[in-house]
Amino acid sequence: MFHVVLYQPEIPPNTGNIIRLCANAGASLHLIEPLGFSPDDSKLRRAGLDYHDWTTVRRHRDLDSFFRDVAVHRLFTVSTHNPVRYTDAEYERADAFLFGPETRGLPTGLRDSVPRPRRLTLPMTPNNRSLNLSNAVAIVLFEAWRQQGFAGAR
Repeated sequence: MFHVVLYQPEIPPNTGNIIRLCANAGASLHLIEPLGFSPDDSKLRRAGLDYHDWTTVRRHRDLDSFFRDVAVHRLFTVSTHNPVRYTDAEYERADAFLFGPETRGLPTGLRDSVPRPRRLTLPMTPNNRSLNLSNAVAIVLFEAWRQQGFAGAR
């Protein structure tokens, strides 16, 4: 199972969409505090529909507690500032993908804390800042799952 890790997410509908995405792809979702919304936010619930019961969603006080509590094979950071296209990496089960908050992305030190081959980016046309967080998660997660032959899919 892959781990999607949202570092200090800010927008409830994005997180709700990612809950639904993780449920459909067999991934777990980890939310690193502080969150920019209440876990009871109606927009979060509406976007996630009833998928909250179909996937594991865990909150962690900080990134260190995430690493203490979760057996991660390898960590990948995802950022517009990273050098490696997401399609050039080879993924394995239990890999984790760390995404930053919508308005500011991952802090430089955090995104660069992993070896260069695990610093992923999604190509975009020039003069664009970023993709929507839930779209970026979908692209990376489905590529990783594709590489695993869509194990567990019907």
